[in-house]
Amino acid sequence: MGLLAGLVTDLLSGVVGKLSQERTNGASTLGTLVSPFLAYFLTNNPLPNGYPWGKLTDWGTNPYKDWPHTGVIRNYDFTLSRGVIAPDGYQRDVLLVNGAFPGPLIEANWGDKIIVTVRNNITAPEEGTVVHWHGFLQEGTPWEDGAPGVTQCPITPGKSFTYEFIASLYGTTWYHAHYSAQYSGGVVGPMVIHGPSKYKYDIDVGPIMLSDWYHKSYYDIVKQMLAPNGSPRVVSDNNLINGKMNFDCSKVAAGDTKPCTNNAGISKFRLKKGKTHRLRLINAGAEGVQRFTIDGHNLTVIANDFVPVKPYTTNVVTLGVGQRADVLVTANVGDSNSAFWMRSNLSGCAGTPNTPPPANQPFAVAAVYYDAADTSKAPTSKAWDIPDAVRCTNDDLAITEPLFPMPLPAATFTQTMDISIFKNASDVTLWKFDGVSMRANYDSPVLLQANQGNFTFPTEWNVRNFYTNSSVRIIVHNNSPASHPMHLHGHNFYVLNEGPGEWDGTIVRSSNPQRRDVQLVRPNGHLVLQFDPQPGVWAFHCHVAWHASGGFFSSFVVKPDDVKKMRVPDTVQQTCRQWRAYTSANVVDQIDSGT
Repeated sequence: MGLLAGLVTDLLSGVVGKLSQERTNGASTLGTLVSPFLAYFLTNNPLPNGYPWGKLTDWGTNPYKDWPHTGVIRNYDFTLSRGVIAPDGYQRDVLLVNGAFPGPLIEANWGDKIIVTVRNNITAPEEGTVVHWHGFLQEGTPWEDGAPGVTQCPITPGKSFTYEFIASLYGTTWYHAHYSAQYSGGVVGPMVIHGPSKYKYDIDVGPIMLSDWYHKSYYDIVKQMLAPNGSPRVVSDNNLINGKMNFDCSKVAAGDTKPCTNNAGISKFRLKKGKTHRLRLINAGAEGVQRFTIDGHNLTVIANDFVPVKPYTTNVVTLGVGQRADVLVTANVGDSNSAFWMRSNLSGCAGTPNTPPPANQPFAVAAVYYDAADTSKAPTSKAWDIPDAVRCTNDDLAITEPLFPMPLPAATFTQTMDISIFKNASDVTLWKFDGVSMRANYDSPVLLQANQGNFTFPTEWNVRNFYTNSSVRIIVHNNSPASHPMHLHGHNFYVLNEGPGEWDGTIVRSSNPQRRDVQLVRPNGHLVLQFDPQPGVWAFHCHVAWHASGGFFSSFVVKPDDVKKMRVPDTVQQTCRQWRAYTSANVVDQIDSGT
């Protein structure tokens, strides 16, 4: 990491941006020095015992059974539309949320209700859309999860859908489009749910979104990838921190006439000398595994995804797509005039043997300035001498221990699910998960079918019914040369084991195993997870956008009798009626799995 990261500093790290923030990121202020720090919690609400969550704690409260019922509603209104910006200096058509990339921050306290109206103003051409609220449990509201063909029909062009759900977990997460690979084109944004923290800090810096970036549109990428004899290997063009990075415009492909500006502008952060800061890291990319560091500074991890953990200190945090980490950083290196590089590298571990990583420019940098540092000057700090990972894996399960202890229950059912890659009869390379390459039916979401008592589904929907089982164990065998960030909607699962080859039956710390909602499975390895089902239909898939597009996706029906009894709001059915009316008059070009 050290040598290569040093090279990127020389080539791509000019700190005085040549483009305005509006031209690089639209209405977003993330990554600028005017982006505000966050408060410890929102205060325009009741504060029993001085806190929105009263006496509940992160170390003594089971968040899956006890969460505050604040009665507070946080309203947001999002319009999704097309726009033209240049996040790294290369100008391209993108998708924006309220004119911004990344989209606006959603902020709430633990136990608040979040209401978001999503308006589909995507035109020229028109597309359907949905938005997924990553990591939320959606207890009793699975139709609010945001997965087309699974929990709802797409939002029709020119129409809107209003999502309503309780923030029953707290910490750092994000929202993103879940329609095809749409989110890789820009429909992403951070979410912060304030909650208790045993480990104190002085300043909440807020979200730091890490994302690989592509100069082609997601539609063109998927269409090329899924063409006969197309390559499943998708190569990103750059790597961004809070939607910003420079690009060497001499590397633009021959014949490409799109405007490109060198030194467009990188993200900047201000730290206060001697203070401890909370950084909320989010891998919001389409494929790459991120390796995050700050020169000279230790990182103390206090949460993985929505799960507070016993703190551990490291120099590098590894995040697969969809994963988050809350880290504490103390500004205690040098004097108040000091400045340092923040770095996030797309790991070469994502490449196959003898194949380079799937990125043309895998190094992202941002500038970190102490109080009195000159923000017009580039830092001169040196990168940590940390070799790149040879395997795409998360931190050792032995050190990622949840703060609130929960022993692993006995599994009442075990399902083995194999990952494989194949070519179909049309010479198109696709993914199979548990023997099926999934394709969604936008007109008939699985949840609505189950709610009507229909539990017989076409094979290509790749649905598994776990009936009334109280704890389901999933053994994932990865028979492919790529790593996969495995994400289960609506749950934090227990991570029992992860490693090479076949599982030997060993469980890591059964008294209190790691819990989270995304976990990396290494190439040609295994991942064993377990979850305590709550009623609904829940997607389980690889969070690499291109793999999900290629069919690496499944859905779990759990507690079907309870699902039949659910009172699904009429607005969900209305969204389907609108979609069917639209598709009866317009051809929807579903070029991939659909979700």
